[in-house]
Amino acid sequence: MTKHTAYIGIGSNLGNPAKHVLAAISRMMQLPQTRLAAQSGLYQTAPVDADGDDYVNAVVCLVTTLSPEKLMSELHAIENASGRKRMYRNAPRTLDLDILLYDDKEMDTATLTLPHPRMTERAFVLVPLLQIAPTITIPGKGAAHQYLEHVRNQPITLLTI
Repeated sequence: MTKHTAYIGIGSNLGNPAKHVLAAISRMMQLPQTRLAAQSGLYQTAPVDADGDDYVNAVVCLVTTLSPEKLMSELHAIENASGRKRMYRNAPRTLDLDILLYDDKEMDTATLTLPHPRMTERAFVLVPLLQIAPTITIPGKGAAHQYLEHVRNQPITLLTI
């Protein structure tokens, strides 16, 4: 089976967000045919295009033989197990898991777009991603670090937990 590298964005702003993020990472470590290769620190960020409390965000790198669709299905199961309710777009949430990158794959289906379409617009994605993969490139977009300038006005703080 071919091994693939996937970067997953994690966010929470309900209940105990840091606890939800750490629990999600633990659950991802238990996914079939998947191992955790890297984990960013936890970051506190203000909501972007949404209301609600601040988020706790992180990015992990997974090595997996799961397809992008199967991986997304597994991530949705983790979200649902955490009590995630999909009330409306950008609603506060106990847990949000997004596949940011999957190898250098580009795809756009009804259920999954790769790379994640707004990842270059979000400090809460770029900063933790670059912490664990400083030279990473985004398929069709180029070096991830070049987008930091575009998000410099979005406050982000590394948490010490």
